[in-house]
Amino acid sequence: MSKPMLAIVGKPNVGKSTFFNRLAGRRISIVEDAPGITRDRIYADAEWAGYAFTMVDTGGIDLGSHDEINKHIITQAQIAIDLADVVLFMCDGKSGMTESDKEVAALLRKSKRPVVLGVNKTDAVSPHIITEFYALGLGEVYGISSEHGLGIGDLLDACVLQFKTKVSPLNDDPRIKIAVVGRPNAGKSSITNRILGTERVVVSPVAGTTRDAIDTPFKYNGKDYLIIDTAGIRRQKAIDYQSVEGYSVMRALQAIRRADVVVCVLDAHEEISEQDVRIIGYVHEQGKPSVIVYNKWDLVEKDQNTVNQYQNKLKTDLAFMDYFVAIYISALTGQRFGKIMEQVEYVWANTQKRITTGLLNEIIQDAIATTEPPSKNGKRLKINYVSQVATIPPAFAVFVNTPELMHFSYKRYLENTIRRAVDFNGTPIRLYVRSKTKDKN
Repeated sequence: MSKPMLAIVGKPNVGKSTFFNRLAGRRISIVEDAPGITRDRIYADAEWAGYAFTMVDTGGIDLGSHDEINKHIITQAQIAIDLADVVLFMCDGKSGMTESDKEVAALLRKSKRPVVLGVNKTDAVSPHIITEFYALGLGEVYGISSEHGLGIGDLLDACVLQFKTKVSPLNDDPRIKIAVVGRPNAGKSSITNRILGTERVVVSPVAGTTRDAIDTPFKYNGKDYLIIDTAGIRRQKAIDYQSVEGYSVMRALQAIRRADVVVCVLDAHEEISEQDVRIIGYVHEQGKPSVIVYNKWDLVEKDQNTVNQYQNKLKTDLAFMDYFVAIYISALTGQRFGKIMEQVEYVWANTQKRITTGLLNEIIQDAIATTEPPSKNGKRLKINYVSQVATIPPAFAVFVNTPELMHFSYKRYLENTIRRAVDFNGTPIRLYVRSKTKDKN
């Protein structure tokens, strides 16, 4: 069962991103557009009162502006509204109710989605300012301050009570979810159908046949799985957000977020593209274990060095995730097709792997002995100890004397050392640098 979605909408500069970042615990709305795919809608998982859900932050809606950028923002926001379980409509208490607020409220009433109305920046305004927003006809009005955290609890209570199903991380769907993603016509549906042994999804040589994310349960080696076949993700400029394709791309990205393992399908008969790298980069940023599947291998003219050439190209293009696992198959002929589920099980096992604290610190001490930690202004970084704090993906807390002394290159060196000692192929790992002194207080 996927998590319900809370879409945060409103006119520009009302504090939507401040609210979003407060719940997410980090400034995602500013920094998480690195993969270059979701600049217009930013996602984060959150939990409140036992409800796990996904937030989506949208650009400010200005229905009075007709420039192309604003039209695009409005379309993106409309997609988020149409796919949301609950919409949080954020207004600005300092500016009071405006004509723009009335126009957005009318748009939301047409959507037929449950709407919760929050009036931000009310910590320094008269109470009667809040009451005027009842005229929007959206029910109860919740005065909050996103910046100072005031009133947010009551607002979230109202939001989560609108969710039809209570989903917690512990009670989520126990099936292992596999998202099959890639550019259009790379063979995603053919791969899905071969895994399932049935024509569950439409297969066509015409790019873009699959217009939605399609979930199908199946069993493999006695385990329950759910496979998610998705629409092809084209480069952003090529997407027509006024059509069904805009919804399809959004759902494909949602599928990656809720998947346990992602199968990234590439067309072996074509050069790996910038968009392929972006899709895989998004999978990496979401912390998902993955298998890169080069499909249509039967169409490639090969010699004894062909695989090495493809591997070396991947190492260059995917330098940010040198832990990748790649296989070469043909969904049409069935060549090496059985490798897909073998590798899915392999990377899923790796992302759940846990290292004992004793072994982990032996690995780190060997790394320190080989390459001394960096120093600055006469002060040297000292690593006190390391502990694994999470799995899926594996995460490690590195306790040090002064976190600021940890250079990114040395952090990468430690990650590579851990990977050489323990098989974490196919899964990202995270290293969090912490101050030992601060953690003890």
